[in-house]
Amino acid sequence: MKKFLSTFGFWKIVAVVFITAGMYSAYVRFAYGLGASTHLSDQFPWGIWIGFDILCGVGLAAGGFTVAAIVHIFNLKRFEPIIRPTILTAFLGYILVIVGLMFDLGRPLQVWHAIIMWNPRSVMFEVAWCVMLYTTVLALEFSPVVLEKFKMTKTIKVLKRISIPLIITGVLLSTLHQSSLGSMYLIVPEKLYPLWYSAYLPIFFYVSAIAAGCAMVIFESFLSSRAFNRGIEMHLLNEIARVCVVMLAVYAMMKFVDLKDRDALSLLFVPRFETYMYWLEIIVGVIIPLVLLSQEKIRQNPNGLFINAVLVVLGFIINRMNITITGLEAWAGTSYFPSLIEFSITMAIITVGFIAFYYIAKFFPVFTFEEHHESKVPAHAGVVWQQDIEKVSKVIV
Repeated sequence: MKKFLSTFGFWKIVAVVFITAGMYSAYVRFAYGLGASTHLSDQFPWGIWIGFDILCGVGLAAGGFTVAAIVHIFNLKRFEPIIRPTILTAFLGYILVIVGLMFDLGRPLQVWHAIIMWNPRSVMFEVAWCVMLYTTVLALEFSPVVLEKFKMTKTIKVLKRISIPLIITGVLLSTLHQSSLGSMYLIVPEKLYPLWYSAYLPIFFYVSAIAAGCAMVIFESFLSSRAFNRGIEMHLLNEIARVCVVMLAVYAMMKFVDLKDRDALSLLFVPRFETYMYWLEIIVGVIIPLVLLSQEKIRQNPNGLFINAVLVVLGFIINRMNITITGLEAWAGTSYFPSLIEFSITMAIITVGFIAFYYIAKFFPVFTFEEHHESKVPAHAGVVWQQDIEKVSKVIV
């Protein structure tokens, strides 16, 4: 057994198992329908495929527009070493969100209807268009990496001419649909538990997505450095962590003020499952990383930085799952737990994302910039980065 694992690799075997199970689950889903393959029902129609695959997938890909804005709009070129892998992560994230949506739709072959059958009063219509357009923008932003591989310099020059308006468009589209995902839950004030329902849900979704996106930049950088035996851009990730701290602080303050204004602070001490899950997301994803990442010594420590980034991501995932599932179970009068089919498909999608990133980064110049420019860091860069990040944080807030 040890020889088998050493020959094929533990994670390769895990990937094969997940993808094989996912392919079988996909067959069951499309051959027998949602009723036979999921634990969804008329009382509880949205589950893990909406809460995790879509809401979390879109939010965790927010690092793409955040870093793109820092580099190209705020003109902080020193962050260029991390922009290509970040854009790739965001692009793959949105592609996988679309794939996950295809499994959740009752009639996936009619997904194109949003293109020609307009319903401008629908939040989901706006989300559909923004996701389609922003995925296209991400493809164009990442295309120079592919074009460099095939030495298509003339096409690269054309793309560079339109890069700034393209990136501004991407930031606007991201702002719209990141917040609109929260707007979808504004129509259920009597159904969503009061700890999560708020008129400011769109703003909460947007702010928390930026924080989670910054954490994903750190998370991806650490994983790729290990997978490709490359250095970690600690001087850059330290400053990305600063942005994350600012957004977590803004998010925590807004949540507290919102609960106070709605006279809902007393719900924080009601002994019930929703209370425990709310405290879990706040403690894991906000309080602990906010306190720890505020300390310079933690941000300069690779393990401390990575662990806190993981905590932010976990807290973000718990929040989205709480809103989608935990906060609606009491009203629905039923509990929901994903079926093995639902879980298998989700894990297969995640696995495909990791594999796609690995092979794209392996065969295309995703990390080329770092190899040529990493050694050209000025001695006074720390002070400059701190000043620049403070400017960016003020603009975002």
